[in-house]
Amino acid sequence: MTDQPYEGSYDAYDPYQQQPYQGYQGHQGYQGYQGYDDPQGAQAPQYEQYQQYTQQWQGQTWEAAQPQGHAGAAVDHGYEAPGGPVGTTTQGDEEPDEDSDYGPATLAGDSRLTDAQRAREEGRSPIIEPGMQPAGLTALLGLLVSGAAAVGSYALLVPLVALQAVTAAGWFRLNGMWPARQGIALAFLGALAADVALLVAGRENAPAAILGTLGVWVLLSLVLQLRSHADPDERMYGLMATVASAALSIVAAGYLAAEPDAVTVGAAAVAVAVLARALPLPTPASIVVSLLAAAGAGIAVGGMTGFGAKGALLGAGAAACALIGHRVASYDYPSRFVHFTAGVALPLTAAAPVVFVLGRALA
Repeated sequence: MTDQPYEGSYDAYDPYQQQPYQGYQGHQGYQGYQGYDDPQGAQAPQYEQYQQYTQQWQGQTWEAAQPQGHAGAAVDHGYEAPGGPVGTTTQGDEEPDEDSDYGPATLAGDSRLTDAQRAREEGRSPIIEPGMQPAGLTALLGLLVSGAAAVGSYALLVPLVALQAVTAAGWFRLNGMWPARQGIALAFLGALAADVALLVAGRENAPAAILGTLGVWVLLSLVLQLRSHADPDERMYGLMATVASAALSIVAAGYLAAEPDAVTVGAAAVAVAVLARALPLPTPASIVVSLLAAAGAGIAVGGMTGFGAKGALLGAGAAACALIGHRVASYDYPSRFVHFTAGVALPLTAAAPVVFVLGRALA
């Protein structure tokens, strides 16, 4: 077919200007054409010629314009919320627009790519580090833990509970599950239960209190997920996120179980290490500087607590775990909300087991 419309008259090519078909009388408004029942007869060549001319006309039909309107609607409404079904959004989410994890829907059936997947395909790194502001909050929280530990266990509860709450919320958001109020509340309640168990059982029974609370909360998470009506894959993903969040929040109670002097040294070392890690240096150099700064802080604070030079080992060990937590919070194009929750809490939370173990070994 050509792009030029046919400007002539169709009457000259109409082979059906003959007597109406009289075989059907059921509807007076219908009038057929002779030759219709004989496509192979004498009228066939004229019919083909008629089609040849009528098919030369082209224009923009409704079907041709329709996908354009749908494409605009898809761009406006076709976002996929993290961890949720297509087309759903959550009101009250205060993240900037650039924090969205998914691109707009497409009409051609193309799969959506997360920013991290697109970065990998383009050869870019999906790692975005929290930066100086979250590092400053981590340092502040670490100094509060360090100072409160020197005062007493009940004073330590205040910054510790804040750390456990931010850990629970940050882990769910880091895994793309938001809002997850039930999971966050369950993980936070597990952390509070571990704190109470430690205060009741005492530091000498700390491992049993922590492990016992963790076992109960894993079982409770399983029971709650079995009652869920979600798809099996979603239930498994939710179960893993809930168990991991509860485990991290409960493990943070290790600061309450460790020796007070060890907490003072370890938390101060983490504060220094995270600040050093946020300096604008190449990653290998930044890691080395962080470990050295943490060891130096361990010696300085250890001299005030009785650990002495052994504080260097405790500080370096706590800093190494803190850098692992910092790296986890930087994974897979995290949003600003992730940086100010997981990026703040995970370095301190990851260092808690080392502070507990090395503190007892070195004391």
